[in-house]
Amino acid sequence: MPGASTSAAVLDSGSRERTRVLLLFSLTGRMRPRDTALGALVDRYDYGRFASHLLTSQDVLPVPVLDEHVAPGRLRLPHGDHGLGLASLRILVVTTPRGDATLVLDCVFAGETSAGDLAAWLATTCFDRERIELDDRPLLHALAAPLGGRTPALGQNVHQLVFPGGRLQRELLGADAARRAVLLNEIVYRGRMPWNPAAPHDTSLAPHPRNHGLTLSALGRGVSVQTGWAPHVENGLALVAIGMISALAVLQRTRLAAFAMMKANERTPADSPTEIRSLISRLSAGVNELQLDLAFGVEAYVDSLLIPEMITEAFQSSLGEALGIRDSLENSARMVERLTSVISARSAALDAALAERDDRRDRTVSGLVAAATLIALPPTLLLAFFGVNGTNVDEHRSILDLRAYGTAYALAWLPFVALVLTGWILLRRVRAGSGRLLPAPDDDLAPVPPPRAPSRSPRP
Repeated sequence: MPGASTSAAVLDSGSRERTRVLLLFSLTGRMRPRDTALGALVDRYDYGRFASHLLTSQDVLPVPVLDEHVAPGRLRLPHGDHGLGLASLRILVVTTPRGDATLVLDCVFAGETSAGDLAAWLATTCFDRERIELDDRPLLHALAAPLGGRTPALGQNVHQLVFPGGRLQRELLGADAARRAVLLNEIVYRGRMPWNPAAPHDTSLAPHPRNHGLTLSALGRGVSVQTGWAPHVENGLALVAIGMISALAVLQRTRLAAFAMMKANERTPADSPTEIRSLISRLSAGVNELQLDLAFGVEAYVDSLLIPEMITEAFQSSLGEALGIRDSLENSARMVERLTSVISARSAALDAALAERDDRRDRTVSGLVAAATLIALPPTLLLAFFGVNGTNVDEHRSILDLRAYGTAYALAWLPFVALVLTGWILLRRVRAGSGRLLPAPDDDLAPVPPPRAPSRSPRP
């Protein structure tokens, strides 16, 4: 099938006159998508033959909440533009259905770009991104008004997609392997890690280039170089990178939230059922949110279901491996599962403690009722004493005359007073004996045994 392969390559490949760079910055906090005139993300860019896949999956795709074409001269970098003027600048803010936002700067350079100047430009826009300005104002402050008055903050995650054009594209595609490795290493590592051909090959640091003749792909954790692709493929790769950066931000937020819930579980007082039930309710609601984040904020963007094409799938797999998303997802999922187990165990312990306390209280009340039944006999006898015409009862004296009948009243009511005091004391002991409904966490660390010396096998 050589003809079909060549046709597919021509369909998805193309030459670019000017270098294009997409800067992807994760934003902190939540920015819930709202109904705007911008429509879906699939309507903002040309995705070519990928559009049908995106139309099917648009409900889980990021939604644009800001899309502006900005005059290139309005963007100012802290250390200058390194001789690379922009021909066009497009600023987008997209947010997932879960509210995780990403800032996208779509930059096209006006002239030729060398690998060294491009590496310096990438380093500035990455490491000094908080100092990027728009109209002499910090970039995010300038975007606050279009975003409804809210000033977002930059997160920890950055990825820069480089689509070389002009002379740089021809040099990357036509250079020999050694020269290509030097250029890719300088761009991918932003000029911070010089490549030495004589040094031992380290697969963990290599840009992993894939040269298909007409196209070339190389990526690191922070920078991806994709050259020779048609515009619709570039846009598809950018969409994949946006999903991966958003997923990485969700994983980091999930990890921090799990630790916060663990601390709340340890530090919240556990002296009353109301406090414990409130704690369990808050922790359960938090775990539910974490599970939704992992499912719809991470898992939805780390497989090839959105764009089931070999080109995007290969890039997604390589980028996910570079970012370590799958391992982080598995670890975060285990943390949430164990947190769920802790909440279930705490709820079971509360039920057991409450059942024990209720049982002790019921036994005490039953004993008091039985004692009251027995002690009711003296008052009955006292009433019978006043009801008969005995010699000790004077019809001219009131039955409330304590001087005459004080002894009879004392014999009748002192047992009741003793019963009330005894019951009150016993009920207090039931409450005090329960103590904390749940035991406090044990802060004492278990002793760690010293390492055993390696056993020596007897000499032959």
